Amino acid sequence: MGSSSRDRTDASRTPFSDALRAGPGTDLGAIDPRGTPAFEGKKKHGKKALVSADDELGQLQELLYANGVAGGRQRILLVVQGMDTAGKGGIMRHVIGSVDPQGVDLTAFKAPTEEERRHPFLWRIRKALPEAGRIGVFDRSHYEDVLIVRVHDLVPRRQWARRYATINRFEAQLAEQGTTLIKVMLHLSKKEQRERLAKRLERPDKHWKYNPGDVDERRHWDDYREAYQAVLDQCSTGHAPWFVVPADRKWYARLAVQQLLLEHLRGLGLRWPEADFDVEAEKARLAAS
Repeated sequence: MGSSSRDRTDASRTPFSDALRAGPGTDLGAIDPRGTPAFEGKKKHGKKALVSADDELGQLQELLYANGVAGGRQRILLVVQGMDTAGKGGIMRHVIGSVDPQGVDLTAFKAPTEEERRHPFLWRIRKALPEAGRIGVFDRSHYEDVLIVRVHDLVPRRQWARRYATINRFEAQLAEQGTTLIKVMLHLSKKEQRERLAKRLERPDKHWKYNPGDVDERRHWDDYREAYQAVLDQCSTGHAPWFVVPADRKWYARLAVQQLLLEHLRGLGLRWPEADFDVEAEKARLAAS
């Protein structure tokens, strides 16, 4: 069997959506951050599989966009969460960067502004939701309000504890309105994070990416893991499940997110919109012009 055939077989043997789905009761600590669920190939096979799927991803994204233009209501919302250095930027470049930018809405959520803090925590999220036919991508998201907010006690416990139910209702509404949610946690090990931070310090061209605060956050590693575990237990639902993507191998994390996106786009079962004009008549008019 040639390598290209092997790449296709390894990438499709088990659906990534099945292998990576994490629901209530999933033990985050039992998931190997260096694992490669649903893929048996090596790094070179994974990189090749990533590139070979670009055309299909682009076609499906165009199909989604075309349906939106024609009045369809389907849309995709990809939520990417993870600790610092988990590889969110690489996902944006290597996966989202391969599709037509006119059909993608990318939002990187930072610390709330003064105006945003004056509103309910979902206010800024609602403003960034994708319209019909588009793929919305959240680099961090509303889950920061039950992650960093919880870890650092930014609001009283009784306040953030209510947000799990609020999030579930919000996501149920999105699903009812035609939004397909793909929620990804990039599962990075503490050891791998240290190595990635060290590399940033060793390279002058990467110093701009280094944040001394990342080292401070490492002291809260166990607290973050507890917060992420709570998110999986309380906010992984049938209409908006969580997917835990092992992230110690960057090539695998990129491939896994790409395949999750592909599988969900295929699952929409979209067809090209029919023309709302007489095609043959327009051919004749064009030929005569």
